[in-house]
Amino acid sequence: MNSDTPKTDTHRKAIEQFVLLWGEMASAWGINRTMAQIHALLYAESEPLDTDAIMDQLSISRGNANMNLRNLLQWQLIHKVHFKGQRKDYYTAEKDVWNIVSMIVRERQTREIEPIRENLVETLRLFENSGIDDEQEQEFKERIENFIEFLEMFDRFTQALLPYINKKNLTFLKHLVKLAEAHQSLKGGKQGKQPQTEQQSDNNE
Repeated sequence: MNSDTPKTDTHRKAIEQFVLLWGEMASAWGINRTMAQIHALLYAESEPLDTDAIMDQLSISRGNANMNLRNLLQWQLIHKVHFKGQRKDYYTAEKDVWNIVSMIVRERQTREIEPIRENLVETLRLFENSGIDDEQEQEFKERIENFIEFLEMFDRFTQALLPYINKKNLTFLKHLVKLAEAHQSLKGGKQGKQPQTEQQSDNNE
């Protein structure tokens, strides 16, 4: 339930700035600004908020608040809280940032990547029904197949990796990133060394 302890000016301004920032990032999440701001507010608040408090702090209508709260519940980014003796529903956000990112990635994968893969598979069926008449058609078919193969591997990679994206595995993840960075640096160094031409060799002698 809402805390009666008043916030300091610094705390209040920090929450306002955080909510605005989260709203500006909404397009990167694939969600609307209001949905992002509600999530940001619930993430920033230590205590659960009811719909009236959310409407008041964000200056939004009840219909807008209810619609976006339902969406956030579907994404599993917030949870509904009940207090004994209270008829109102209260809401709180998932506070573990690792879980938040995993949920967003998983949801976007389902809503965006999977439909693309399904549509590409449907496109491939056009070739099955009509046959392939020339080399260019065959090449285009292979490009679509390569795209589908990549999306399927990306999905498998995401599903396999997401369970390990958490703070408990932070040390392991840091080591993994360092190995990838070292490999990339080594690869970049090799690419930077260009073989000398005969003309350059003659000039160096």
